[in-house]
Amino acid sequence: MAKRDYYEVLGVAKTATADEIKKAYRRLAMKHHPDRNKDDESAEARFKEAKEAYEVLRDDDKRAAYDRFGHEGVKAASGAGGAGGFGGGQGFSDIFGDVFGDIFGAGRGRGGASQVFRGADLGYELKLDLETAVAGDTVQIDVPTQVTCKTCDGSGARKGTSPTTCTTCEGVGQVRMQQGFFSIQQTCPACKGAGTVISDPCTDCHGRGRVHKTKTLSVKVPPGVDDGDRIRLSGEGEAGRNGGPPGDLYVEIRVLPHKLFERVGADLSCEVPVSFATATLGGEVELPTLDGHVNLKVPAGTQSGRVFRLRGKGVRTVRDARQGDLFAKVLVETPVNLSDEQKDLLSRFDELVRSGGNKHSPRAGGWLDSVKRFFDRIKQ
Repeated sequence: MAKRDYYEVLGVAKTATADEIKKAYRRLAMKHHPDRNKDDESAEARFKEAKEAYEVLRDDDKRAAYDRFGHEGVKAASGAGGAGGFGGGQGFSDIFGDVFGDIFGAGRGRGGASQVFRGADLGYELKLDLETAVAGDTVQIDVPTQVTCKTCDGSGARKGTSPTTCTTCEGVGQVRMQQGFFSIQQTCPACKGAGTVISDPCTDCHGRGRVHKTKTLSVKVPPGVDDGDRIRLSGEGEAGRNGGPPGDLYVEIRVLPHKLFERVGADLSCEVPVSFATATLGGEVELPTLDGHVNLKVPAGTQSGRVFRLRGKGVRTVRDARQGDLFAKVLVETPVNLSDEQKDLLSRFDELVRSGGNKHSPRAGGWLDSVKRFFDRIKQ
């Protein structure tokens, strides 16, 4: 049976790059692997066909011979080079490890080089009052973290000594586990992926290369930050390992509750208690804002719960230059602890109001009319 074109097997063009060929093979290998297709007898044949095509096209010399002379050219190239074609040279486990190493590990090192790891990112919750969040400020914070040990300069070895290459993984940082023709890579259990072993650890960091320290940092809080906003401080996270770069610090803003105001985006809201007389006769009430006091005009006959909008008396956010508004909700306060004289005057006032019918209490009159109609419908 004639062999299919290798490019057709992998589903790539003849101009495909090495990465495109590798991705195509990885997709087919995962799709047709016998362990994933136990009920499909043809899966193994398709798997081996894809493997054979990949082994040829991944090698520049074999690929050039195949492009010029086809399958016969691959046989000739294999015989001349002595490296073997499908059955020799780099075995299937090596191919599988190259293709899937990014799934099962960080990749294999070369030349006994230690594995380099970036430091972890850190988070810090910064609590601010509303005034500071709106105006902005520079705040000092203390952050517990891990920094590079100065005694050993991060190597983890006692001063004057150096880590030695791990004999288990030969400095690669990973070992290969093989079961049949299935091979994966995993972190070396002896050196934990570092590629080196410390026989004489540093007395300060005990071989870790890093020590605990509390750093004092200045955080520039921009005006208008809100609850949940984050500020990123690049390179202020934990120190990396084996010379790796440090992580970042993310400062998350938490705005504390305010006694007077509630904030929603750029807008503020507050409650304003007014006396019964002011709500009835009208007047002015001094109203606080973040910029100072303003006078709020209360019209005569203002009902409790009415909301007044003061434009431009809110805040600006970090995302919008528009100044928000202040919404003031009027709450008519019921008098308490009245004297006998005050109670008598209030009773006389109530009699006078009642004698005028519903013209002094339109809402109450309308409500009583609705109640009367409700009960009339029930009686019917």
